[in-house]
Amino acid sequence: MSTEAAPTLTVTFQAKAVGKSLSNTRFAIVYASPLKRALWTGQAVQEAQSEPKPPLETSLLLREQHWGVAEGQPWQWGHTAGLSLEEHFAKQLYPVLHERWQKFPEGESLDDLFSRAKQAIDELVMPHVWSAAREGKKGVHIAIASHGLCISELVPALVMKDESGVHPGEKFRGLQNTAWTRVTVDVKVSPAFHVTLLSTDPCLKGAKEGEPLDFPDNDPPKLQVRVTDFNRHEHLDAVKRQKGGVGSAGYDPKQQDIRAFFGGAKVPAGGEAPELEEGRSESNARDEVDVDIE
Repeated sequence: MSTEAAPTLTVTFQAKAVGKSLSNTRFAIVYASPLKRALWTGQAVQEAQSEPKPPLETSLLLREQHWGVAEGQPWQWGHTAGLSLEEHFAKQLYPVLHERWQKFPEGESLDDLFSRAKQAIDELVMPHVWSAAREGKKGVHIAIASHGLCISELVPALVMKDESGVHPGEKFRGLQNTAWTRVTVDVKVSPAFHVTLLSTDPCLKGAKEGEPLDFPDNDPPKLQVRVTDFNRHEHLDAVKRQKGGVGSAGYDPKQQDIRAFFGGAKVPAGGEAPELEEGRSESNARDEVDVDIE
């Protein structure tokens, strides 16, 4: 597991680039994980907005998957022959986990992360959807800055708000750093809502202007939810990676796998490197900004 991921000039330039690329989209609010990389991305998006700038709020619901006792420890790619998973942990060996239910002691599984993602959508996104519908507004946008593994669960959690309720599977995994994803949320009785997700972002459009909807909380209108953009990172084309450090290291298939894993990719148990983008983020609980995770 990675320790605290200090900012580099490259990360700073990437955050500023995505902020500039989204500067023509007027956000009503920016939500961000309190982990440094996502927070800096959220701040860059906020700073690139015209005056008056939208508020920025942090939420622990948007933090990256928590690794428990494995936090800050080195990864072991494969399992040691003859050792159970519990025996690995007892020897302070932390292999990559491939099943959604698996987790390190005191940490979160992907199933746990999905439950948290659903809570984040319910508490941070849906109130804006229903408020815009009731007020007859359109063109209301929100931005969410989070992390690769968390976003790979946030997108399905939002897509499942569609009237079909179907989970989209694992196709929304593997994200470039500061890439963005947009999800549209349409109220079936009126033209579109939209939600956009930045490998950190969401955007919402409400009901037809001047035609507010009246509905009880326990009987909201049906929604049509679609992912219109995924892993968009054209803003990175002009950002040059710094010389030295991870970006200049020699090719290492296992390192490529680890980066994909942190980007939310499903890495095969056999260890073959997937053809995916570099991981979204390796930050975790040690990357917090004045926040303690219990």
